[in-house]
Amino acid sequence: MTQRGDNVGVFGVRGNFDDCQNAVKAAFNDEAFNAELHEKHGLKLSSANSINWGRLLPQIAYYVSAYADMVASGGVTAGDEIDVCVPTGNFGNILGAYYAKRMGVPLGKLLCASNENNVLADFIATGTYDISARQFVTTPSPSMDILISSNLERLLFELAGAERVREWMASLSAEGRFQVDRETFRLMREHFIGDWVSNDESLGVIARVYDETGYLMDPHTAVAWEVAERLRDANPVLVVSTAHWAKFGGDVYKALTGLLYDDPLPEDAATLSGVELLGKVQELAENARVPHALAELGSAEERFTGVVDAGRDGVENAVRGWLG
Repeated sequence: MTQRGDNVGVFGVRGNFDDCQNAVKAAFNDEAFNAELHEKHGLKLSSANSINWGRLLPQIAYYVSAYADMVASGGVTAGDEIDVCVPTGNFGNILGAYYAKRMGVPLGKLLCASNENNVLADFIATGTYDISARQFVTTPSPSMDILISSNLERLLFELAGAERVREWMASLSAEGRFQVDRETFRLMREHFIGDWVSNDESLGVIARVYDETGYLMDPHTAVAWEVAERLRDANPVLVVSTAHWAKFGGDVYKALTGLLYDDPLPEDAATLSGVELLGKVQELAENARVPHALAELGSAEERFTGVVDAGRDGVENAVRGWLG
C-alpha cells in the first residue's frame, strides 16, 4: 500500500469481505479491547464503511441531490416518481435510498442489483435469507462480493422491530438462514425488487454501453445498468454509479476486448502493472480519463506490506502493533 498519510496504518486481512467485516465487528464488540484503547491511548473505534451511520447520512443526501438534478435537467417533473437502481452488496447505499423515500423524496421502486453473490436478490424474491450452502463467488464487482449483508438488519428493524430482527440474526448465526414472516415480506416488497447479473454479462454491458453511448462504466455500475434495463417500468430510472472504471482496469480491458471474466489477459497485457494496464484501456476508449490519484500510483513508494489473519485477534493485534 502506498497511502502517504503520517497518521494512518494499513494492513491486509487474509480472507474475503465477510471475513474482514466480521473481524471488525468482533473488535467493536470486544469490551476489553475498547477499554484498552481508551485507557492507554485515549482512542475509540469508528468505521468509515456502512457499519457507521456516518456513511449512510451522506448517501441519503445523494438521492435528494440526484432527484433535484433530474428535475432541473427536465428528466422528470417535480413531484413525479422515479425508480432507483443500486448495485448492492452490504445494502447501505440502497438503504440510503429507502430512508430518502421515507423522508419524502419521490422515489418509487428500489431496484436491488446483485452480482453472482445474489443472496439479496434471492431474499427479496422469496423472503428467505439462506447462506447455509452458498459459495462465495469472486466477481468483477468486488464491493458487492458479500454474503452477510449487514445493513439489511437496519431495514428489517424498520419493518419488523428489534425483537424479530434479534431472532432472525440469531438464526442466521446458528443455522446460516432465516425466513421473515408474511407481513414483513409484504412490506419489503412494497419498496424493493431485485435481480442479479452474471460475471460475463456485466462485462458485456460495459462494452455494449460504451459502443452505444461512449460512456465507460465500471463493473458495479454495469450490474445496476443491466438490472435497470430488465426491471424498469413506466417511471424514469436513476442508475447509481458507485465506482470509477479505472479502479478495475483489468476487467474493463477484458470487457472492451471481448474477453470473458475467467479468460486470461493476453500476453502483452498480462505483464503490465495495474497502472500501465489503465493505459491499454485508454488506447481502446479514447475518451477514458484516469484520475490523477490513480495515475500516480505507479511511481508511489510502497509503505505498508503487512497482512494478518482474519478474525478478531488478527485485527486487534494489528491495531496494537500500529499504536506501539
